[in-house]
Amino acid sequence: MTAVTAVTGETEDRRSPGGTGNASGARNEPGAGGDAEVGNAAPGRPGGLGGEARPEGGHASPGGGERARGDGAGGATDPASGAEGKHEEGRGADAPEEGDGDRWDDGLIARRAVDPSDLARDEGSLVGGEGHVPIGGPYAAPLRGRLDALRELVGLSRTRLDDKALAEAGRVLDEAAARQQLSARHTVVAIAGATGSGKSTLFNALAGVPISETGLRRPTTSAPISLSWSEGAAGLLDRLAIPPRLRRRPLAGGSGDEALQGLVLVDLPDHDSAMTVHRDQVDRVLKLVDAVIWVVDPEKYADAALHERYLRPLAGHAEITFVVLNQIDRLPGDAADQVLDDLRRLLDEDGMAVGEHGEPGATVLALSALTGEGVGELRELLGRLVQDKSAAARRVSADIDAAAGRLRSMYVADGRPGLSERARDDFTARLANAVGASAVGEEAERRWRRNAGRACGTPWLRLWRWYERVRMPGGGMPQPKQPAEEELTARQRVEQAVRTVADDAAHGLPAPWAQAVREAAVRGAEGLPEELDDLAAELGTPSGRLPRPAWWPAAVLVQVCMTLLQIFGGLWLVGQIIGVLEPGLLPPVLVMLAGIIGGPLVEWACAAAAKGPARRYGQDAERRLREAAAACGRAKVLDPIAAELLRYREVREQYGAVSFRR
Repeated sequence: MTAVTAVTGETEDRRSPGGTGNASGARNEPGAGGDAEVGNAAPGRPGGLGGEARPEGGHASPGGGERARGDGAGGATDPASGAEGKHEEGRGADAPEEGDGDRWDDGLIARRAVDPSDLARDEGSLVGGEGHVPIGGPYAAPLRGRLDALRELVGLSRTRLDDKALAEAGRVLDEAAARQQLSARHTVVAIAGATGSGKSTLFNALAGVPISETGLRRPTTSAPISLSWSEGAAGLLDRLAIPPRLRRRPLAGGSGDEALQGLVLVDLPDHDSAMTVHRDQVDRVLKLVDAVIWVVDPEKYADAALHERYLRPLAGHAEITFVVLNQIDRLPGDAADQVLDDLRRLLDEDGMAVGEHGEPGATVLALSALTGEGVGELRELLGRLVQDKSAAARRVSADIDAAAGRLRSMYVADGRPGLSERARDDFTARLANAVGASAVGEEAERRWRRNAGRACGTPWLRLWRWYERVRMPGGGMPQPKQPAEEELTARQRVEQAVRTVADDAAHGLPAPWAQAVREAAVRGAEGLPEELDDLAAELGTPSGRLPRPAWWPAAVLVQVCMTLLQIFGGLWLVGQIIGVLEPGLLPPVLVMLAGIIGGPLVEWACAAAAKGPARRYGQDAERRLREAAAACGRAKVLDPIAAELLRYREVREQYGAVSFRR
């Protein structure tokens, strides 16, 4: 059994009638950062070992080990040691220490009250003159890639997701960076459990001697206590906020110590303690350790508080989780196997994989910390975990998995979201309808045909149309302005087009990114109706002379000839009537009829020939307005939507890299 130094000054206050804090009379000073300032115990005093704890980073004098073990036994059983400690109360912390120049004066494992700079200089020094303890090295390439992807993912998402949603991912990045800077040779394992489960007893069984207090009083453990099997773990314990007075070190030797070199065991308060501060300490430390041993007993192994608050949320951390059924000595016959099977069933319902037949998962075993049955197997498993030196990386990887699982609903879309060509065409058509492109095309076609009619029509028909316009009331007055709701660009139609294309683009996206797409569309649509109005006013009524086909001059010349025939035939007939010309009714009538009939025929032929050019002219006008409206809508609405979709694809790729576990 490994010999371990005994309890803190806090424990000695209960043992010593004088309440002075330790056998040598030293008190815990507030200004000492939580460390007990202890005077050197005089040689031969049995209370020296029982009343002092060996802190992390302490040193032992050569040859002091045998005396420490011999005196420790006496100090633990001899009641005179307490009396002698009280007798020596006069030699308190104010008394000068003898042999300040030496580290140890009597070979006992006792801590000197030294300057903090000396402690910092001694931090990380190994017993026996070993070199500096190396800090943690870089993570393996796959884990580094996942961390880099998570960091990039958080950076790309800060403007789209609130800080609360990204808080856990940020914490994982911070804790991974902090753990990387600390010792990679050590594995921090916490022992957690409910009230009365026997976790402190198991802690002592693994240590080999009583370190953590056990008893019927609840809660027994009020603060985390650590036990380090090797030097160099001070930084890790500082990260856990475990004060030096609660840090323990086993003495050299003992069975199994070699395999446990690098193990840092932490005994936690009860996770179901009635005191909130105890539960908060458990929750805080569990986020920082490399592995966890959950200790359950036959009565409370199915406790909902354990499964719902811890095991179920930590199901992804199965590879670094031990679930230990303690107190099997209380179960008769094969009841322990039945309880263990039921425990495995509950873990399976929690979603926690159980490592069986060589498969990765949680380690489940039964033991009795009181009798020692099964403790050796647990020590062997812990030794393998420590020597593997991969628990810290597994913890970080599991934390990344958990953070990715919480963020899944914010990054994983249903189907293949995006802006399809059909949605783009529909948006363009809606804008063209809102800007009145079809009406503009039809108006341009009618205008071209009217121009052709004026050029190729008979003068008598044009005169009649002029008379009709003048004769009708208000025919020559300018038309009143159209009402606002009937303007060329209807604002409601534009807004409806923007909402429709935004909904199509956001369909299937996670809620934050769908909202970002809609907001980008709304921001881009500001001022779009006014710009479309300007386009309609500019392109809807083209200025300048209308284009004419090549046959137009010939048609005009023929129409002029028909008019001249009518005039010539009329004058010829009038001359015959007044006797100026020789009588002959048929020739002038035929000439006049040729002009009268030929003029409308030419006009009708020109109208029929003008249909094709007029239609093309109207289509060109409609196309120009459609293209202008589409370009405006693309620049102000579609491009911002496409930019948001591109950003989503980028973060989706990063999320895939975070979620992919090699």
